[in-house]
Amino acid sequence: MNEQKRLRQFFQRHPHHHKTFFSRPYVSRRQFFELIGAGVSGSYLLPRLAKAQQSPIVTTSGAATQNTAKNVIFILLAGAISHTDTFDLKVVNGTTPSNFNPATTNGVNWPVGLLPKMGALLPEMAIVRSMQAHALVHTLAQHWTQIGRNPAAALGDIAPNIGSVVAIEKYQQGQLFPPFIALNSGACVGNGYFSAQYAPFKINPAATGIPNTANPNDPTGTNGRFNTMYTQLQDIDAPLRTNSPYGKPLEDYNDFYIAAQQMMYNKTVNDTFSFSAADSERYGNSSFGNACLVAKQVLAANQGTRFVLITNGSWDMHQDIYGQQNPKGNNMYTMGKPLDDGYSALLADLKATGHLDDTLVVMVGEFGRTVGPVTAAGGRDHLIQQSAVFAGGGIKGGITIGSTTSDGSATDNPGWSRNRSVNPEDIEATIYSAVGIDWTSVRHDDPFGRGFEYVPFSDQDLYGPINELWG
Repeated sequence: MNEQKRLRQFFQRHPHHHKTFFSRPYVSRRQFFELIGAGVSGSYLLPRLAKAQQSPIVTTSGAATQNTAKNVIFILLAGAISHTDTFDLKVVNGTTPSNFNPATTNGVNWPVGLLPKMGALLPEMAIVRSMQAHALVHTLAQHWTQIGRNPAAALGDIAPNIGSVVAIEKYQQGQLFPPFIALNSGACVGNGYFSAQYAPFKINPAATGIPNTANPNDPTGTNGRFNTMYTQLQDIDAPLRTNSPYGKPLEDYNDFYIAAQQMMYNKTVNDTFSFSAADSERYGNSSFGNACLVAKQVLAANQGTRFVLITNGSWDMHQDIYGQQNPKGNNMYTMGKPLDDGYSALLADLKATGHLDDTLVVMVGEFGRTVGPVTAAGGRDHLIQQSAVFAGGGIKGGITIGSTTSDGSATDNPGWSRNRSVNPEDIEATIYSAVGIDWTSVRHDDPFGRGFEYVPFSDQDLYGPINELWG
């Protein structure tokens, strides 16, 4: 059965989901927040649905995985970067700025003037140009990218972030850092129905590191005042955790207490999450660069973190995309330089320390942007065609997978074994395969008792890893 037929059958069974695949679906304000609420509001501390059982039953089809990576850094280009101005460069006469300096670099047509440092690292990168999004609404598509499924589908509102799946699969007891860390996390989806210990630990890096790692009544941790207060807190809360009618959600608070207490008065924590002005400058002296720097330090510390999500945005440039009216506004130049500086420094440092070999770095937006001449407002609108960029984790660098039409508006050659455009679910399956997780796994612990598939439609083999990334 081909993909199109499967999708038609899906929409026949779930007709109310069909409208989410188009650029301007009508969703009421109430419906909208019901769809996304579990991912962005409140679920980090008090998930509104039942949590995972202590010993979940997991079944798989026994798919072979690549298992070449230990860690994942996932860079979400929130707002949707213009693929034909960057990773799938299409020069448009009279539109593409001449100072983009388009040139063939390492065999790839590249905007050398916009992203020069990344151009020099193309031998480490693999670009998938045949990717397409399912939806063209920012929040919906950003969630889709992070959970690898339709947020409006049956289990969409309880689906955990890809990072939470990696966390639950790779969690090691006794580690200092949370298994899943989210930096500059404005668009980050939470842990869904998973236990709170697999939720993203959200911070916005600053040179001073994580705040509140000491207690004002015990600033050095030597007089015992903090330990006394912490013990009293445990005694007071114990009845709530053991006999609470609210069950697991309140028990999760104890996990937060323990994790937070371990990270206090700890030199490793302070050293990992802080940095010098010189290092920040080397990464571009930007919020994105600082996040990349901290991500590198977190993985180097090897204290239990296996998935780092970095949000880089906003690339939503409906107006003045080249900054001709407002050079200091939000445009390809003001966004491009921090991306170029931060990403290139991250890859260079990971390679220098040997961590690039076991760290898969994935970079993708929620969709692409319209092609050819810019709009009357001087910008680009939403388009399903997009690109994804991979590096490290054992993949083969210096390659492109798939190609688009001459203007970049549609997939011309998929370039991989499934002979269709790549979708977010395939990116999800690729990440799982890279870290040795069977993407066909089904957890039978979801609160609805339906069985939660790590990648949807696994039983139909609808999606799968892009194995061509490994050559």
